[in-house]
Amino acid sequence: MLLVLSGATGCSKLNGTRLEPVLGGDVNLVRLGDTVVEELVAQPVPPLIPFRGDQPILVSTLVNNEDLQQTSPFGRSFQNNLIAGFAQRGYAVKELKLRRDLLVKLHQGEFMLTRNLAEMAPVQRAQAVVVGTYTLVNRVLYLSVRLVSPTNQAIRGVYEDKIYLDEDTLRLFGFTMKKRETDENVIMPPKPSVLDSILY
Repeated sequence: MLLVLSGATGCSKLNGTRLEPVLGGDVNLVRLGDTVVEELVAQPVPPLIPFRGDQPILVSTLVNNEDLQQTSPFGRSFQNNLIAGFAQRGYAVKELKLRRDLLVKLHQGEFMLTRNLAEMAPVQRAQAVVVGTYTLVNRVLYLSVRLVSPTNQAIRGVYEDKIYLDEDTLRLFGFTMKKRETDENVIMPPKPSVLDSILY
């Protein structure tokens, strides 16, 4: 019965249930990073050019959407996953670690590059810059990653996702699942799903 359910619904449908660690619905940041890069590479017109060391892609640290000057171990780790995805597809990549002068700024609803980063990208002859934000609400992560033109800040590709974080991924934000009422710095586990009630 488990095989039928997992085949019918897909493992990603189990994300957020107690079955996710057993049936592969838990969060795999390496696979997610590869998926993000796959979608970003497929969207730009004209397309990005691989195997051009003189035209790298700049990948910046993902930042907290509630405070664009703040990142986390997740933001730094997922930056590495994105870099690996581009590199594996033959793109020259340079990483930009979070500093106060290399942040993303919110401006009229679009994510714009700061002046320093906008000036740096043409000097690097970058063909694109990857910027991203995340918002954590309880154990739900809202992820937004954008491929931006360094010359006019036009958005050339975008990836948006809503992800239920498992216990391991929550640790990248300094949280754990709540086990007792007295626990601090914790997040409540999900309520049992309909699927769980059928199987247990």
